[in-house]
Parts: sequence; structure tokens; C-alpha cells
Amino acid sequence: MRIAVTGGSGKLGRHVVRRLTADGHQVLNFDRVGERGPGMVVVDLRNYGQVLDVFLGLDDRHSGFDAVVHLGAISAPGLLPDAETFENNMLSTYNVFQAARRAGIKRLVYASSETVLGLPFETDPPYIPVDEEYPARPESTYSLVKHLEEQMAVELTRWDPELSIIALRFSNVMDVDDYADFPSFDTSVMARKWNLWGYIDGRDGAQAVARALENGQPGFDAFIIANADTVMARSSAALAAEVFPNVQVRKDLDEHETLLSIDKAKRLLGYFPEHSWRNHTTGIED
Repeated sequence: MRIAVTGGSGKLGRHVVRRLTADGHQVLNFDRVGERGPGMVVVDLRNYGQVLDVFLGLDDRHSGFDAVVHLGAISAPGLLPDAETFENNMLSTYNVFQAARRAGIKRLVYASSETVLGLPFETDPPYIPVDEEYPARPESTYSLVKHLEEQMAVELTRWDPELSIIALRFSNVMDVDDYADFPSFDTSVMARKWNLWGYIDGRDGAQAVARALENGQPGFDAFIIANADTVMARSSAALAAEVFPNVQVRKDLDEHETLLSIDKAKRLLGYFPEHSWRNHTTGIED
């Protein structure tokens, strides 16, 4: 496919561009920062005219796209004032979705967030492992925007039944270099409680994008994307019992099984994590 990737210079975006290119797709990165070259075009996603223009064509670079992967955003709460986060992320996503529709692009995959599940879980989750079945519980402006983006996607796909928009609720993105710090998380069970001790290896995040592009169906759907294990050495059952004693655990948990359920992504997208921080810190190659 011919694929436009917004935010392809970011931590997850670099893995996505690399994976999709390796899979044989023609990929063009739209971003405001990053290494300039034939694979990147500088685009301000807050400017609808720019977004529509580059989706429709760009001189001899391309003449249109089959799909869009939208990752470009302020990437976390608290990096900028709340109003700036809201304006940047909400406007950028509207521009990308609407411009794609106007350009006749029917396949969109974009980065939603684990934050819509209720992070930092100062209020207990309704059950463990958390999944996509309960209503969004945004607790920050950043998360509120992610929730509103999902609602926008619901309506846009209602307007256009042929349109496919897949929201991937990514956990905290990690590179291999980050794994050296993981053993230190065990010094305090509360240090990573805020996202139920979850993470996503950037390479597995890219795999999820590839699977969503391959297997996404018309309409809107949302999937939690995390690695198969937690960031902790102690068992998942012990973590749940100690920190969330009043929360129902809905299944027998494997020793280090993620508490951010990826069952739906496995079942419908064919997503199966291939990497784990444990392999790197023990010297086992994955």
C-alpha cells in the first residue's frame, strides 16, 4: 500500500515507518521535526490546507495514498499547558481524519492511548485485567482528547460506512535502551501502578499498526496494545492483590501476564507480541 504516516519521526513512529517499509509498503512521513530526506515531508498537522494538499499529491513524490497512520501529537499529559495540548491534538486529528475522507482514503489507523482506561487509576479500575468493554474514564486533558477522538471516529464511520478507523490504545512506548531501568521498578510497587505496570515495545507497537492495516474492518474499533508481560519481577496476581485488593480479577493470571488485556487485539487483529524486556536484561536474544 501507499501509506502516509504522521509523526513518523517520533519514538513509536520510527518503528512504524521501519516496519511498514520492510513489509513492502511505500511510506511517506509527515512531521514537523526529524531527519529531512526523501522519506519525509514537513507538514503542520494543525493546518488543514497543508494536510489535505499532501494527502492528495505532492509533485513527483506521490499521487495519493491508500491508508493513513496517524501518530503525530503532543505525546503525553503535562508537556504543555492543557489548552495547548487540547488545541494541538484535537485539531490535528480532525484535520487528518477529514482530509483523508476528502481524499478518498478509506483506511485509517491512529494512536489512541491507554490513558482512556482511567490512568493513573487513583480510582480503582472496574476489574482486572482492564479491557475495551467499559466506558472511557479520561482523567487528564490529554486523555480527554483521546476519548473525543474516538467519539469523532465513531461518527465519521457512521457517516461513511466504507470508512475504517482503528484506534490503538498504546501503552507506554519503550525502546531496547529503556530496559536497563526496568529492574529498578521493583523497588516500589507503586512506581508503575499508574498504568497497571504495562508497556509496549516499539517494535511490537509497529506490529500492531501493520496488523490493523491488514485486518481492520469498515467502521470504528478500539484495541488495547501492550506487551504480553508487565514491567515487574513479582507476579501479576500478587500486584493486583496488593495494590487493588477490592477489585475483581476476572481470570487466572499467568505469572507476569499483562493487566492491560490484549485478548481482543489477538483475536481480531492477529496481534501477538514478539518481544519482552526480560529477554534483554537476561541476555537472551529475542
